[in-house]
Amino acid sequence: MHHSLKCLTAAGLACALLASAIAQAAPAPTKPATDITKAAQQAVLAALPFNDKREFDDAQRGFIAKPDSLTIKDANGKVVWDLESYKQFIALDKPAPDSVNPSLWRNAQLNIQYGLFKVTDGIYQVRGYDVSNITFIEGKTGWIVFDPLLSTEPAKAAYELVSQHLGKKPVVAVVYSHSHIDHFGGVRGIVDEADVKAGKVRIIAPEGFSEHAVSENVIAGNAMARRAIYMFGALLPRNAQGGVGSGLGLTVSNGTITLIQPTEFVRKTGQELEVDGVKMVFQMTPGTEAPVEMHTYFPDHKAMWMAENTTSTMHNVLTLRGAQVRDALQWSKYIGESIALFGDKTEVRFQSHHWPQWGQAQIDDYLKKQRAIYKYIHDQSVRLMNQGYTGEEIAEAIKLPPELEAFWPGRGYYGTLKHNAKAVYQRYMGWYDANPANLDKLPPQPAAKKYVEYMGGSAAVLEKAKVDFAKGEYRWVAEAVKQVVFAEPDNTAAKNLLADSYEQLGYQAESGPWRSIYLQGAFELRNGKPAVGAAATASPDVIRAMTPEMLFDYLAVRLNGERAAGKKLVLNYNFTDLGKSYALTVENGVLTYEAKADAKADVGLTMSKTALEDIQLGKATLEQKVAAGELKFDGNPQAFGEFMGLLDKFDFWFDIVTP
Repeated sequence: MHHSLKCLTAAGLACALLASAIAQAAPAPTKPATDITKAAQQAVLAALPFNDKREFDDAQRGFIAKPDSLTIKDANGKVVWDLESYKQFIALDKPAPDSVNPSLWRNAQLNIQYGLFKVTDGIYQVRGYDVSNITFIEGKTGWIVFDPLLSTEPAKAAYELVSQHLGKKPVVAVVYSHSHIDHFGGVRGIVDEADVKAGKVRIIAPEGFSEHAVSENVIAGNAMARRAIYMFGALLPRNAQGGVGSGLGLTVSNGTITLIQPTEFVRKTGQELEVDGVKMVFQMTPGTEAPVEMHTYFPDHKAMWMAENTTSTMHNVLTLRGAQVRDALQWSKYIGESIALFGDKTEVRFQSHHWPQWGQAQIDDYLKKQRAIYKYIHDQSVRLMNQGYTGEEIAEAIKLPPELEAFWPGRGYYGTLKHNAKAVYQRYMGWYDANPANLDKLPPQPAAKKYVEYMGGSAAVLEKAKVDFAKGEYRWVAEAVKQVVFAEPDNTAAKNLLADSYEQLGYQAESGPWRSIYLQGAFELRNGKPAVGAAATASPDVIRAMTPEMLFDYLAVRLNGERAAGKKLVLNYNFTDLGKSYALTVENGVLTYEAKADAKADVGLTMSKTALEDIQLGKATLEQKVAAGELKFDGNPQAFGEFMGLLDKFDFWFDIVTP
């Protein structure tokens, strides 16, 4: 069992991005923007209202203090947050380089505004210390913290900044707005769990938080984590030809991920709590940006916290690292409900990413446009779908109306109009576009070999592709040359031309994730897969929070069905500290389980769940636990060995841009 839990933290990005600090040895050089790309960047400058500076005013309003430099290290001296690597080339007085879309550059200039800010009397934020914001709300005796970042070291540094400039006060409560890891993972940086258990600190979250915070990426965690390397540009150099930010923030921190379970849950819209003298009214928004999420209105402050349902970007209806498709229609309705419930009583809006906004009229306009974005994407995608358009055709046809196109907080820095439209199609129609040719397509590699054969061979394809590359037809060149790369994986000329195409597409991308995906693809084509170890295991808190059922569901997807065919094995797991027993059965090529022991089991394992956690975390081997008497076998121990031999170990660095 001791390799059973690689890479399955909630939000697989956190696990994958532990690789972000690993330097790559002498990669192949990048290339400059072509004249076609330069012209595309100039067209963006001409098309959008860059003279509108309101967001720059908002991003700097209420500034109190910041350290001159911001590099945060863990206890071992490893850098877990390095704002300086961005500051060395991104600044307010620097125009967009030719290799960066001017709109994305504007987003990066805003995201690099860091430090301690006053939102309104009694509400403060530290921004630029992680991909998310940490918010401190002043109570009678201490701080109420909303969303304590992704890892403990940045959260601790933010708390120290607050204490230095606003006075040292205890944290008396923490509120998790939703179940994504960048909104709870840093909690132990500001709170001692002993104080939580003693009742000194309240931990408040929406109902269902605990299950979703742990389980969201357990099943598909390895694939999501590998794809997150692409989405967040974890291994890209931070320069004008590399990573310039994720759109939602700069990037994610690389520190210690933790979780303290909530002590109380919010269950319904309109529920009110008074925490350390601060009145809060909650709005439940399940199935929006996260499976469980909630907004909070502060009546005494006339302030509305929108969690992550409205930020200063179009968000993802489907995140590119992989997830279940979100409901754009429901999302828009909950923003509308916020307007109806609190809009006429709100003078400041703030949230867990980006900067606040002040003034009722401005907030009303902003919320209505944010609502309109998700509703427009939903309604127009479905309209076109009902006219027979496929997801790809819808993405090419859909255009925002001018009033939304020029709306800076709705630009596609994180989500994009194109991939969100495809997500709406996917939600309703699934993968199949109704064309019989696509019902049982050949896999990419055998299809590529036939494509290249039909196109006259790889040399002919590359000759034509170079002509189209010179014309700036990078999307088509990528489509065509991908066939050569998959047909002939060792064709260096093809890989280099495909990399060149991805690179220019990345330079032109307005979306931070699109840029990162293209540039990471170019990197791997030129240099091969990163020569680093597998991503780290899930954090101890996440493993401890996993139920036995979550573990068994994960083991079931590791079962190699072909190897298990024809076999029948029954294993009993008896957890002494939980007082629970389970029977796992391998039969018909699948793993199932029941919450009771089977008297005819081949083997039984009796242990505490804590002992199992030690094995999963690498603190001890199974053999050591047996020797110490903490794990006992009953029956045939060889049956357990046979079971373990049926489980696959997932390779983190699987191929993406090559077969």
